Amino acid sequence: MGCAISGSGLTPRTPEIRSTEDAEAPARLTPRHIHLIKESWKVIQEDIAKVGIIMFVRLFETHPECKDVFFLFRDVEDLERLRTSRELRAHGLRVMSFIEKSVARLDQLERLQTLALELGKSHYRYNAPPKYYGYVGAEFICAVQPILKERWTAELEQAWKTLFQFITGIMKDGYLEEEKTKRNLMLTSTRERPDKRNTMI
Repeated sequence: MGCAISGSGLTPRTPEIRSTEDAEAPARLTPRHIHLIKESWKVIQEDIAKVGIIMFVRLFETHPECKDVFFLFRDVEDLERLRTSRELRAHGLRVMSFIEKSVARLDQLERLQTLALELGKSHYRYNAPPKYYGYVGAEFICAVQPILKERWTAELEQAWKTLFQFITGIMKDGYLEEEKTKRNLMLTSTRERPDKRNTMI
């Protein structure tokens, strides 16, 4: 238990697991997972801005390569400066808002899937590839443990891990779907461009 997971992210990285994971349905959220997440969220949401900042400062600390995706923070070396950054606070709040919406949709998984799919598509437009998605979940878990204190258990950790695996799996699908759509659009527009040499007047 604890933050030992932060370096590895939440999605398996070994090729044999990845290939079977791609063939299977997204991570399965049980009614027990849903109950545990909702109960813990009641406490977490009281410190929502703090969690967002801690999560991203830790992310940049443990995975500095992630800063390449964030134009505003790319050249910031001083992590203490990030802690007081209004831009980082705003981005942290946006991510926490997404998590809040996800928790609110736990009883309507189709709606949660739609939300995560759209987020994955938008991450393609932001040029934020799927390899980073699992890191955010791992850092979220590390950020909320001190807030939940004795409420934090191995079972609760597994529930949150499962939620992030579920979301990041669908986000990846959205990213790949958007990538395919853009590639097809480019191919179509290239084919449809009239060849001036073949036009006769």
